[in-house]
Amino acid sequence: MKTVSQLLDMKQQKEKISMVTAYDFPSAKQVEQANIDMILVGDSLGMTVLGYESTVQVTLDDMIHHGRAVRRGAPNTFVVVDMPIGAVGIDQAQDLNNALTLYQQTNANAIKAEGAHIADFIVAATRIGIPVVAHLGLTPQSVGVMGYKLQGSTKAAAQQLIKDARNVEQAGAIALVLEAIPSDLAQTISEQLTIPVIGIGAGKATDGQVLVYHDMLNYGVKHQAKFVKQFADFSVGIKGLQQYNEEVKSGVFPSETHTYKKKIMNEVEAHD
Repeated sequence: MKTVSQLLDMKQQKEKISMVTAYDFPSAKQVEQANIDMILVGDSLGMTVLGYESTVQVTLDDMIHHGRAVRRGAPNTFVVVDMPIGAVGIDQAQDLNNALTLYQQTNANAIKAEGAHIADFIVAATRIGIPVVAHLGLTPQSVGVMGYKLQGSTKAAAQQLIKDARNVEQAGAIALVLEAIPSDLAQTISEQLTIPVIGIGAGKATDGQVLVYHDMLNYGVKHQAKFVKQFADFSVGIKGLQQYNEEVKSGVFPSETHTYKKKIMNEVEAHD
């Protein structure tokens, strides 16, 4: 399992960091078998595996449930679990209680929180021993305000994003996720920060990349973002299900190969 120090060393040595967003035991197990450096249990699970319209319906209990499953599937991988909307940024005492609950009950290596407004929370969480990954740029919990669109695309917005990135680093964040921003802006931020910067839709100059398991494997995806590349195609499973349906209805399945052949009824009848 990577440590925070090792992730910092990877940045300094210009070794790229791989991260995959996964939500359950089997996907986490596969990610670990693939030697991915980090797993993010993202609140995007709301849309990807729970069928919600956005992340705003995701609860702390949802994140704990899925975080535990991922940890069981990937006991030797650095796991980061999202703080869902409403769990941070309202009241600092309650924020810290939520963070501690999530951190302890999932056995995560770190938690992740969105937005530039959480610097004080990062300071407080770090003070009590909870590592925090920050998330700037497109922050899905705020899509009701900002929409799903490129962030940092004006001079003023880019300057503010650089300032926000510096602030979360100074607050104690162990890493930063940058989503859907211009690649040259992401490069500038990556070069200016000493902590690892993980990009998603932020170009190749960041210290690492993150993609969602379901997106990169075309597993039940409704919409494919510009920055997603498919590395395999899980939709082949539909063909398998169709074949199963056909074989059940035609009587082909189960065959003798898939049937227990002990003749038990002869023994039953002999004792009747």
